[in-house]
Amino acid sequence: MTATLVDSHCHLDYLARDGDLAGVLARARGAGVGTMLTIGTKLRDFDAVRAIAEANDDVVCSVGVHPHEAQSEQADSARLVELARHPKVVAIGETGLDYYYDKSPREQQRANFRAHLTAAREAGLPVIVHTRDAEDDTAAMLAEAAGQGGLTGVLHCFTSSRALAEKAVALGFHISISGIITFKNAEDLRATVRALPLARLLVETDSPYLAPVPHRGKRCEPAFVAATAAKVAELQGISVERLAEATTANFFALFPRAASARRAAA
Repeated sequence: MTATLVDSHCHLDYLARDGDLAGVLARARGAGVGTMLTIGTKLRDFDAVRAIAEANDDVVCSVGVHPHEAQSEQADSARLVELARHPKVVAIGETGLDYYYDKSPREQQRANFRAHLTAAREAGLPVIVHTRDAEDDTAAMLAEAAGQGGLTGVLHCFTSSRALAEKAVALGFHISISGIITFKNAEDLRATVRALPLARLLVETDSPYLAPVPHRGKRCEPAFVAATAAKVAELQGISVERLAEATTANFFALFPRAASARRAAA
């Protein structure tokens, strides 16, 4: 691949636990991945997430509490805003609602989600949203928050309905597609991606999870975003180079601090 890709959502701190972070990063760069956004899921682990971003010019990070962690970490918007002042922090999240696993009480998930939405607005940063089996509440909370103005973001690793995707796009959000798009049973998602505007699409790995075909069964890593991009390009009816160009431009438009971080490193 000659065009540069962005992995808009990965968990490099998880991959670092295997002791091969240098190899992971080298393989990503060799696959044409020019920027990686590594995601905060627990405030107690945020220092490790931020350190990886600080150590690598092509890595930026986010700060947040995953809905699975809502019971053990109650999010405070002021604390999130404080942590987000670091120049390598380009987004708030990931946050949201997960009613599939229900690892935290739903009311606490909603409370944390509200705190993140408030923090995103106050910090002037986009919010990264995780949603699973919670479409109605996700749509309602995003609409309410967006109605107050000053909110942008992305629904990451999107697997929900076309209706939710269209609602999110109407609110000014982006939709990020993971390796699930290559899975045999993902035809509904493929139909949604065919219908979505290219200007609102991102690609991601969510590594170390959800390795795309032809890497199924392996630990996922950012280099594999190339396979996801190839499938999304096919569905959109464009070249991989055009898809890479568009999703990279979309990423830096949504996460302008990432562009600033890249310029500062140059």
